[in-house]
Amino acid sequence: MRRRNLLGLSALAAAVPLAGCETYRSNDAVPPVVSHPPPSGGASEDPAELPPVTEGGGAVPFENGKVMLGAYVDLKGMGANVGIDLRRRQLGRAERIVHRYYSWTDDLPVSLAYVSSKSTLMISWRGPEYKEVNGGSSDKLIARAAKRMKQRKRPTLMRWAWDMNRDFYKWGGPANNQDTEGYISAYRRIHRIFREQGADNVSWVWSPNWNSRPSEDWNAYTNYYPGDEYVDWAGISGFAQTQSPGDMFDEFYATYASRKPVMITEVSAVDRGGSTKPDWIADFRDWIKAHPAVGGAVWFDTDTHPSSRENWRIDSTAASLAAYKAMSNDPVFTG
Repeated sequence: MRRRNLLGLSALAAAVPLAGCETYRSNDAVPPVVSHPPPSGGASEDPAELPPVTEGGGAVPFENGKVMLGAYVDLKGMGANVGIDLRRRQLGRAERIVHRYYSWTDDLPVSLAYVSSKSTLMISWRGPEYKEVNGGSSDKLIARAAKRMKQRKRPTLMRWAWDMNRDFYKWGGPANNQDTEGYISAYRRIHRIFREQGADNVSWVWSPNWNSRPSEDWNAYTNYYPGDEYVDWAGISGFAQTQSPGDMFDEFYATYASRKPVMITEVSAVDRGGSTKPDWIADFRDWIKAHPAVGGAVWFDTDTHPSSRENWRIDSTAASLAAYKAMSNDPVFTG
């Protein structure tokens, strides 16, 4: 089943971004960056001075010195199984993380034939408005989802209500009366129900966007952090226009790398012509290798995003594919 059907929003696709990115153009103005103070309870006022985490990840454990390189693959004219198989043949290995999107009311998958034994599934599960969770009316739906995840009997990454610090999703703080505490309460409630149902194979990925919108103090991503006991992976998404990997991810890394393994949960770059995209991929590879708490990176590998003309594919050009293959073949990025 294709993502547009999964999300059930194809009629609104032109107006609402369906994944973690929006309509980026090479000549867009770069939006301002909101400052994200470290979460309360941190061990230091300067997390960058602390050594990075060397363990953690829950049911999908972090391996020190290794990076799970995966992707959301959705290629024009191909089903998920065909697109993922193409990438396996191009890269010479299976995706370490296979990323898929599901709507709030969808039946979450007990099994997917195209997720190999060498791959870990990451589910990005859309959220409703916070009141639907916090009021208890969704408890049965959540319990049903938890039971299905338990039936998978395989470690699975769960990324609920991502990019909550942006203004284009109904589960975002801007759409919920700036109620960041409401997001935290909803996240914790879902986590609790999964635990009660015995879905211990689920590893929880909390995943804001690198750049909050609106760029206001109340909307800083640190205000949405559910707490260390509810998060297995600290994830961050970012789509580069003119920004370097450090521009997007340094601050997040400094804030969380001493307490949680870090995952780049959605990433790609605008091709601004020439060697800009392969150069960016090479820079991304170098950035990850210089930041040892990063244990996962998930490319947004698609040319079907309904609200963007950008080609986010790894093989949008031969040079981009070569740069990506070089990253995939690096010993740090596990095969």
